[in-house]
Amino acid sequence: MNIPALKEQSHDEVVDHAQQGQPVWPRIALVTPVRNSVRYLEETIRSVLSQAYPNLDYFIVDGDSTDGSLEIIRKYENEISGWISESDNGMYDAINKGFARTTGEIMGWISATDKLHTAGLSVVGSVFRDLPEVEWITGRPTGFNQGGETTIVLDVPRWSRSRFLAGANRYIQQESTFWRRGLWEKAGGCVDASHRSAGDFELWLRFFRHARLHSVDALIGGFRWHPDSDSISAMDNYNRICEEHLDRELRCLPTLNGVRLFRKMTRAIQPIPKLRGAWNRLAVRALYRLTGSDWPPVIKYQDHAWKISS
Repeated sequence: MNIPALKEQSHDEVVDHAQQGQPVWPRIALVTPVRNSVRYLEETIRSVLSQAYPNLDYFIVDGDSTDGSLEIIRKYENEISGWISESDNGMYDAINKGFARTTGEIMGWISATDKLHTAGLSVVGSVFRDLPEVEWITGRPTGFNQGGETTIVLDVPRWSRSRFLAGANRYIQQESTFWRRGLWEKAGGCVDASHRSAGDFELWLRFFRHARLHSVDALIGGFRWHPDSDSISAMDNYNRICEEHLDRELRCLPTLNGVRLFRKMTRAIQPIPKLRGAWNRLAVRALYRLTGSDWPPVIKYQDHAWKISS
């Protein structure tokens, strides 16, 4: 176990930068949970550190790895805020441990098989610096192949709480999502570690109670597809847990009768193969894409600054 002193900009450095007209970068708390991911861990760490973000609070939490992951962590221990290695109750428990040991005002996590895109942290830091009213962001959904090459870049997503509750789209890409610590604290200050999957989904439900999710037209992070990725059976379990979280959330929102009706119809149709495809295509996807006032505007880089577009 090793927990070096946190490396952050001092007050004098911040004041000096401000006086010189240089941007004051918000401190980003980034956590990587890892257990026996030696094959990809170094590439993940390098995707973070190679960005040279000037105010990074990067903490790695290892769950008693036995495959050489600790040797990789030690290789970079002088370049990160700290690390621990001990038994835990899964990835979300590890994430909670990591965030408890960070001080950054902007928060996010990147798993030990995934990666950040070049300058992704600069996107995050500058968006939160320039737009103080924004509490929660996500970038374009992206994916890497087993070799770490970017192979998937999707359109800019749009998010609405009511549509999310209806099930129009439940896959907010965690690797591209960051938020302010104030939102984290208002939402309970932890990731639900009672299940081994869908902890991110449950966290998004709590975030939606307090803030709108803004999409950023930029690349931030991505998911790596590899042989150890979740299987179809694991995705079925993920979706089942998501449904449980949605039902529990809707019980606390008695006014959303339209959302309940839509979900009831979806559940009734899903077991019918001949209707399922048409319903998903014509109703579920249409609900996700339909423009409306409940969609927050997208954040775009225009005229040398991040702006909330109309």
